[in-house]
Amino acid sequence: MKKLMLIVLLTGFCLGIFAQSADDISGIWWNAEKTSKIKVELKGGKYIGTVVYIIPEKYVNGEPEKDDQNPDATLRNRSRLNLQILSGLVYNAGDKEWAGGMIYDPKNGKTYECYVWLEGKETLQLKGFVAGIRMLGRKSAWTRTTL
Repeated sequence: MKKLMLIVLLTGFCLGIFAQSADDISGIWWNAEKTSKIKVELKGGKYIGTVVYIIPEKYVNGEPEKDDQNPDATLRNRSRLNLQILSGLVYNAGDKEWAGGMIYDPKNGKTYECYVWLEGKETLQLKGFVAGIRMLGRKSAWTRTTL
């Protein structure tokens, strides 16, 4: 009987460790190249991501890079700093992922459908894709950090 109780307690403890909540993606993340930090937060019931830091080596003439690949010519002069690049993510507890979102890639000026999931608590996996087909896409891993 003691062994059964111990197993039940350990199982409950382990489930608690691996439990995931919608707000687990909130925080500051390094992008894959470690050139920018993105703040992910809940706004209006959906998760968004905004660039809050760019390494100084990426500055041009003392200023952060511009959004020079944006398809809208009127936006090409805006800074990549404070640029919202993630939007519309909603947590799906059954799939343990945040889906239904969009990700903007300032390197090429394109916006993709995306979904994200956590690997542990420190790695955020993102997959951007086109035409509603998840297999037609690119994956990127962000690492949790601080500002």
